Amino acid sequence: MRSISLFSGCGGLDLGLHDAGFKTVLASDFEGLCAKTWRQNMPATPFVVGRIGDLTRSDLTSQLGGKIGEIDLIAGGPPCPPFSKSRFYLKDKPRALDDPNGWETINGYLNMLDWVRPRGFILENVKGLAYKVHADALATIIERAEKLGYKVSTAVLNAANYGVPQIRERCFVVGSLDACIELPKPTHSNDPTSSLLPWVTAGDVLADLDTEENASDEGHFAGGQHNGLLQQVPPGDNYLYFTEKRGHPEPTFKWRGRYWSFLLKLSPDMPSWTIQARRSNNMGPFHWRSRILRISEIKRLQTFPDAFALAGTVEQQWRQIGNAVPPLLAAAVGRSVAEAIGAPLRDAA
Repeated sequence: MRSISLFSGCGGLDLGLHDAGFKTVLASDFEGLCAKTWRQNMPATPFVVGRIGDLTRSDLTSQLGGKIGEIDLIAGGPPCPPFSKSRFYLKDKPRALDDPNGWETINGYLNMLDWVRPRGFILENVKGLAYKVHADALATIIERAEKLGYKVSTAVLNAANYGVPQIRERCFVVGSLDACIELPKPTHSNDPTSSLLPWVTAGDVLADLDTEENASDEGHFAGGQHNGLLQQVPPGDNYLYFTEKRGHPEPTFKWRGRYWSFLLKLSPDMPSWTIQARRSNNMGPFHWRSRILRISEIKRLQTFPDAFALAGTVEQQWRQIGNAVPPLLAAAVGRSVAEAIGAPLRDAA
């Protein structure tokens, strides 16, 4: 099955879709660094660098050898800041489709649907897209897709419920020209049953990476001036440990006086919290050994292959992984789409 990737980033969504039986025939992103990452991992895929608002149907045609042909899927996650939780605190910036970038990316995605008319589509974004305050934006996406003949489904999926060792909630909007897509049912749970496996934990996937041989790696100092406090935070806790409300004998912070990820530390017995796009020395999640996570570790928490190569500095590599869809979650969604469009399914194993 042939797919076109938009807002491709480093390719997390596409890696999962490949496991579900799709082949990316064209990828695109505004950031040239992502093209370098693709060339290291998927060199046969044509990659267009540019804003989606500048791409035309003729650009697609020329990149695909003069003919678009039948496309089974368009998939992509438009940049999330206009719909993110952090935008609620930035009162001077517009939200959702009132943000020019938000409008350009969503409108550009919908224009691609109109030009290409794939059998199905996947649009992924932060959970905030499903918030009531963004109802107009979500309605615009659904209505325009339905006018093009797509049967549309939406849901917020937690990556941890699909075997990803990370609590990461994302909104998926999917559509098919053939049959209504039933988004995948959870395979894992924090309350496992006979039919649901337990959540995969950070300890499950990171333990073998934290050896004595690499324990003294430089460049992973965390906490800044608060490093001493971070050392005292119990695994699975954050700065709230040092508040009067939590009963600390010498409170340092006010209750909810900082952002929730301040001095946030992983527990080896739980999935990670959401890996952010920015590497920080005071905003976690941090390793339970009170240090910044390594690139090899956030790849594990995002279910990227260990051998996956990333272009750029450590901070640039982190941003690419942090912005990505976990491939394991993408594969689950991809199999649901493949089933709805009547394509033969590959073995999920």
